[in-house]
Amino acid sequence: MGAHDGKVAIVTGSSRGIGLGIAARLVAEGARVVLTARKPEALAEAAEQLGGADHAVGVAGNAADEAHQDEVVRTALERFGGLDLLVNNTGINPVYGPLLDTPLDAARKMFDTNVVAALAWVQKAVAAGLGADGRPGAVVNVASIAGIGAAGPIAWYGVTKAALIHLTTELGYQLGPGIRVNAVAPAIVKTQFAQALYEGREEKVASAYPMKRLGVPEDVAGAVSFLLSEDAGWITGQTLVVDGGVTLGGGL
Repeated sequence: MGAHDGKVAIVTGSSRGIGLGIAARLVAEGARVVLTARKPEALAEAAEQLGGADHAVGVAGNAADEAHQDEVVRTALERFGGLDLLVNNTGINPVYGPLLDTPLDAARKMFDTNVVAALAWVQKAVAAGLGADGRPGAVVNVASIAGIGAAGPIAWYGVTKAALIHLTTELGYQLGPGIRVNAVAPAIVKTQFAQALYEGREEKVASAYPMKRLGVPEDVAGAVSFLLSEDAGWITGQTLVVDGGVTLGGGL
């Protein structure tokens, strides 16, 4: 018996990387999942990889777009009959460098996608019945250790993730007992999204980690699955750092 048997989940930003890893873990543990991403072809491939239409279906669109959010939630209800779990994984980081050089239009777009959209997804999910009728709901937001300490050249990304961490705290406080809301804060995970942070120097970067390796999507997926499960039934508003120990010495 899987930890998520009979559950229906939405995982945003899930055609590849951490999001796909989370979706795969949830499907393996009995859930049916609605996947989101911008590219229909990548979503179709991901859904097929997860076992096809009985287990996963993709809906393409911009995660910050309300019409897309409505379509995804509607798909969960119509295709799988409900909604129990939400993972806000979508995040963007088009800016690299000092805060003083950060274009304000880019900063606004990042905040909208990384923070405001996460709130919107929760609002839509709750309106659709998440946590209602005695059926407990759970949300996990995918933050970052960049939101915990100074993040240097990805500082604005860190600011958005710090806001997401605090959003998790506030939602956890307000949505109990029917809905638990938690977050994970990964360090560098080997994905296309994070490639610029380690490509060509992975061994050197990993040497700062007590575990002596960078993360892989499965590392984050296991933590997310736990926080969504009834094993975490008395945990809400918390952020679980998943970082191979790199922050233990004060570094990011």
